[in-house]
Amino acid sequence: MTDDIPLGLLFWALAALLAFSGFFAMSETCLMAVNRYRLKHLIREGSRGARLAGALLDRVDELLAFILAGNTVINAATTILVAEIARRLLGTGDYVLAVATAAASFFILVFAEIIPKVIGAAYSERIALGASYVLTPLIKFTRPLMWIINVFVRGIVKVLRIRPTADGAQQLSMAELRTLVLEGGKFIPKKHQSIFLNLFDLEDLTVDDTMTPRGQIESIDLKEDIDDIRNALSTAHHTRIVVCEGGLDNVAGILHVRKVLNATRREQIDRESLRSILREPYFVPEGTPLLDQLTRFQENQRHVGLVVDE
Repeated sequence: MTDDIPLGLLFWALAALLAFSGFFAMSETCLMAVNRYRLKHLIREGSRGARLAGALLDRVDELLAFILAGNTVINAATTILVAEIARRLLGTGDYVLAVATAAASFFILVFAEIIPKVIGAAYSERIALGASYVLTPLIKFTRPLMWIINVFVRGIVKVLRIRPTADGAQQLSMAELRTLVLEGGKFIPKKHQSIFLNLFDLEDLTVDDTMTPRGQIESIDLKEDIDDIRNALSTAHHTRIVVCEGGLDNVAGILHVRKVLNATRREQIDRESLRSILREPYFVPEGTPLLDQLTRFQENQRHVGLVVDE
């Protein structure tokens, strides 16, 4: 009966089969290569194609089973069709079978595998969103048939004790986040990129790396002459000053310069009035991670801490 089919129609059928096989190969490549974080962003933006692609990737075992099954059936049909075309053109014989096998392998490899996968890798996002509109209804239509294959595959995976990890469970380390920022340089302004990189460095820093050395701490001593204290307050370079009695080994508290200015409007400042507006000193153990300490500053509404060797 195949002899009744025109040869030209067989060539058109061969082209269609190669196109379908190429579509499946390209879809597999682009969906596996698409940037998952970019896809999640597009889903939040309301992209229907991204939502369909995300749903397909949420059931990646079902997706791969369908694509591979479809590709296998199409490639088998392609091989049979090439063999029939070779028989029509070259007749029968052992060499005809060899020619048909070589020709089928060539056409499948070039037009249904290599070229589609190269295109899919180059334009993964664009093709993945478009292909999801085609793959979603096809998978739903063939789901009862594919269920048997998927059960068989899951059974083998379970026997091999392989546990597929969902994409949502994957976590990026600080080093990986740093790489993302560096690789995204053309999308992130240089100034913002520097800020991000400095934030990543906080994980490796402690308060010892950023503290002001003891000899450079701006402070006032309550045991000094009151005029010297007033001069020190009037020329202070900071809004918060360490107040001590007899040296930094005996810290009395932290003084906010603005409170001193408010106090001087009512009366002349003296040692007792200074003590009344001091805030309890906040001590930080040596070696505390800087990122943890910044969080504690926020929780305790503090701006200054004194690093001590416990």
